[in-house]
Parts: sequence; structure tokens; C-alpha cells
Amino acid sequence: MPGTRITDQQVYLYMNHRRSKTQEVAAAKTGISVRSARRVENATALPSQNPRRYWRSRPDPFAAVWDSEVVPLLRGAPKLMAITLLRKLQDDHPDQFPDGALRTLQRHVRQWRALEGPPKEVFFPQQHVPGQRGLSDFTAMGELRITIAGAPFTHILYHFVLAFSQWEHVEVVAGGESFEALSKGLQNALWQAGGAPQEHRTDSLSAAFKNLTEAEDFTVRYAALLEHYGMAGTRNNRGLGHENGSVESPHRFLKVAIEQALLLRGHRDFADRVGYEDFVRDAVLRRNRRHAAAFRIEREQLQGLPARRSTDFVEEEARVTRCGTFTVRDILYSAPSRLIGHRLKVRLYSDRLDCYLSGTLVLTLARGTRAPGKTRGRMLDYRHFIDALKRKPQAFKGLLFRDALFPREAYRRTWEQLAQQLPQRQACQTIVALLEMAARDGVEGALAERLEALLVSGELPDLRRLREQFAPRTPELPQITVEIPAASTYDALLPSAQVDQCQEVVA
Repeated sequence: MPGTRITDQQVYLYMNHRRSKTQEVAAAKTGISVRSARRVENATALPSQNPRRYWRSRPDPFAAVWDSEVVPLLRGAPKLMAITLLRKLQDDHPDQFPDGALRTLQRHVRQWRALEGPPKEVFFPQQHVPGQRGLSDFTAMGELRITIAGAPFTHILYHFVLAFSQWEHVEVVAGGESFEALSKGLQNALWQAGGAPQEHRTDSLSAAFKNLTEAEDFTVRYAALLEHYGMAGTRNNRGLGHENGSVESPHRFLKVAIEQALLLRGHRDFADRVGYEDFVRDAVLRRNRRHAAAFRIEREQLQGLPARRSTDFVEEEARVTRCGTFTVRDILYSAPSRLIGHRLKVRLYSDRLDCYLSGTLVLTLARGTRAPGKTRGRMLDYRHFIDALKRKPQAFKGLLFRDALFPREAYRRTWEQLAQQLPQRQACQTIVALLEMAARDGVEGALAERLEALLVSGELPDLRRLREQFAPRTPELPQITVEIPAASTYDALLPSAQVDQCQEVVA
């Protein structure tokens, strides 16, 4: 083939064929041309014994400006790209350097960097010992465009990897890189693996390190977590992610695996978060099967686990205001009205809040997040306000957190149409009745689909028809009359001999 050098193996093969075949046939069987075959027969040495000679086929177009203009620019800024240098030369010397000369300039720049350029960073491959190191990191998943029930699902993944076997564990995190998410993910990984490594390595996670201090010590909670599992904590240098390469590289391959599984699935929407978490877990299990042999080796070298898990929550206190809300870490939550005025002990996990009153668990809520660029967030449950809104429906129009009460987009759009086309009193009564129907009768999703259809057709919801369609009807109890049969009728169920015997006993 043109541009392909003949190898020593091809020469040997050709000469073997040539002993019994013509030059043309031997060349065809070897995969070379007849012209090359003639050169092989006339050659006195193998191709490897004749080093290739390089020669210039045309004059160097940059000879006049290389030392005087290009090299000084490279010495001042070694990261300049060849295309940038070519554009500079085209501006300074019009009509002298065509775009086709770019490849020649790239070879010159590459050669200069090899001979005179700055030194490059050297990467040192590490030999990992079984049971020695585990690594944790978070990775963003926005590029995969996952949706839950049609709504974008903003989340990240907590990723744990054992360095020797590449066994991994993943947790879906809806919030940020908090200590709660790190603690929960790490402990779940260790208990699933059945042991703990000697060392736990991360990058500059604010959940683990006091990055604002000069010493950059561990946070108190992270130090206690490491001590509980007998692990030493280490970190890579700030800004040098490749030092955490044993987990940074799996990030990329994990995302590719999830992306490919999504393509096979045909869509990226999931009915709920549990379904998405199961999907991610299946992808990780398939990857771990390839590392099963190495993991069995590493499993024998892991430290034993303690008798119990460490805490993976943070306790805070919050008072429920007269509005039926309380605030934890700049997120506004709702609570049942019976808790108004009480101070709750809140255990803040990575995915939920457990609220206690005098040691009794009274409320569990999903943990809220702040929208990008926002300093505060809202995580309100419209069910907590239904009874109060039924008594004061017109309060809905001017409610400060009204938009956070709509459980789905269809309800919000329905309210906009009601507010535009109906008087305020009727509009408020209608939307409150719709929310009550969704909450009391468990038809939130089905009712949302019906409201969406009405919006498309330009109709307003008819409460009477919707109640007939979705609200459960009061069952009618049938009238039942019980007739007690005579005892003698049961004799027909017994054989005649037994009936006679029973009669004798009675007599």
C-alpha cells in the first residue's frame, strides 16, 4: 500500500513464495506490488537494516521568519498554538503564508518544544496494594439530562473506588457535596464491601477539610468518621485532579456506561427517583462483575468493620412558625399545623430530614436544595396547608410561597388560567378544591393528566365532573337477611348409619 513500508516479515514471506512461484504470484500472496518485489530481489539488506532517510521535498516556507519572529513568540508564551502563530504571520505578511502551511508549522512547533520547550509534567504510575487505599469523590451528572416524571433532575453522584480491584460503589445525591452525603455514601460502600481499607483519599472536599485555614486540617466530623473505621485520611494537592486518578478515570467510564444504558433504554425519563437509583445500581453491578476476581483478593486484606455504623446525620433545631413552616440551612420546609409553636430536633441526612419532638419521630421530609444562583430554597408540601386553605381560600392568591405549593406543572398552569378568566374568589376556591382532591383521594398524577388535557383544549376544570371521575363514591351497603336453619337439616350431610348412632346417643 502507498505510504506503508515493507517489513522484514514480508521479505521472508515473499522469498519463500518466490522459490516455487512467479514474481507476480509471490508478490500478490505477500501483499506487495510487483515493483516492490523487484526491489526486494535486488536489495542486499533487510528493510530494518536500511534506516529511512528524510529529505525535504520543497523549500521551507517559514525559513525566513522562524528564528526572527516565531521562536521569540514561543519563548515568551510556550503554550501558543500553531494556528495562532499562523494567523499572526498572515496578518504581518499578507499573501505569504496560506492556510495549507499549517501542518508544516505544527511540525516545526512540535520539534521546537521537544528541543527547547519547557519541561512537561511527569506522571508516575502507582502500584496499588490490596486493601491499602479507597478513594471518594463526587461527579456532576447534568450532561446526561435525566428527568423524573418529566421534570429535570439536578443531581450528582458520590463515587467510591477501591484502588487495587477497581470495585466501586455509587450513591445518587440530590443536594451538594455535603458531609452527610459523604458519610452516607462512604459507610454504605464499606458495609457493602465488607471491610475498610487502610487509607481513605479525597480531593479538597469542603465536607472533609477546613480549606479556609492554612493547615487545612480535617473537619471534626470527618476525623471522627475516619477514626470510627480505623482509616487514615489523605488528600491530593489542590487543583491536581489527576492525583486522584484512580477515581477520576472511573468517573468518565461510569458516565459512559450509564449513557450507553440510557441509549439502549430509549429515553431518559424515570417515574420516580427510586427507579433511577435502581437503574444506576444495575449499571454499577455490571461493571463490578468484571472486577470480581481482583475484589476477592482485596476483600481478604480489608480491615474488619466496627460493631455499628457511625452517625451520618447532623442535628439542628428549628421552631415551626405560625405559618406552618420552619427553616433549616436556608431551606424553607412545611409541617402539619398541629406542630406550630413547637421546637423540633431535626436530624439532617443527605436525602431526608427526620424531625423529633421530645424524642418521638413526628415528621419525615425529603431534603430540599437551592436552585443554582439562589441563596434560599423551598421544600413545601401542599398537603400540610389544605385544611387551612379550605377555611381561607382567598389567601391563596397573595400567598408568599404560593408557587412552591403546586405539586406539578399542570396545577400551576391551571391556576394561571383560573386567575385570568374567573373572579378571584371563584378562582381560589377552584384551585384549592383541586389540590384537596389530589391530596385526599390520591389522584395527583391522574388529575394532573386530566388538567393538562383541559389546558390543551382551552377548557376550565369542572369540579363536579372531576369529582365524579376521580373522587371515590360513597359505597351503598346491601341489606342482608340472615335465616337460621333448623338443626335437623344438618343430618342430611351425614351418612345414615352415623345419624342412627347419634339418635341413639341422644335417647
